[in-house]
Amino acid sequence: MLEVLTGSGLAASAGLNAYIPLLLMGLLARYTDLVDLPSGWQWLGNGWVILILAVLLAVEVVADKVPVVDHINDVVQTVVRPTAGGLAFGAGSSSETVTVSNPDTFFSSHQWVPVVTGVLIALGVHLLKSAARPVINATTAGFGAPVASTAEDATSALMSVVAILLPVLVLVFLVGFVAFLFWFLRRRKDRRRERQAARAAGFRV
Repeated sequence: MLEVLTGSGLAASAGLNAYIPLLLMGLLARYTDLVDLPSGWQWLGNGWVILILAVLLAVEVVADKVPVVDHINDVVQTVVRPTAGGLAFGAGSSSETVTVSNPDTFFSSHQWVPVVTGVLIALGVHLLKSAARPVINATTAGFGAPVASTAEDATSALMSVVAILLPVLVLVFLVGFVAFLFWFLRRRKDRRRERQAARAAGFRV
């Protein structure tokens, strides 16, 4: 069960920022004993991979905080974030961490399952993020973009750390995500209904 929570937390984190969970796992695997990557995922701890992820993270951090550019970035990240989520779930759920001592017992027969699961989780979080950002930009004249982006990056980093060190708390994040999803969809539906009512009132006048 802890393997699933670790993988889910890392995949959800990738849905907010593709590079934070992968970079964190690479750094922890290379420089600490907190993460022991299996043979198929050792490349995450390679120095060149860590450097490339750090550069991509820097670009993402800047691009995601500029209105209009953030929308273009989200379009590009529609492929990148789910892919990163699949990699993060696969690596995280298969790794030996401070909380997971025998990961092979859970995904021993179907190695593709964690990757596909991670892709779906990251895609869901990414789509919610992408749908919420235009609303934030429109209601704040673009000033909300850097604030929202910073909050998303912080959440991604925190969730990645929690997924590795205290995976049980990932349940809190997942419950919060589902609650926010329902609230956002309901709020969006109400705003659409309000706009339709305003247009109808304008026609009557």
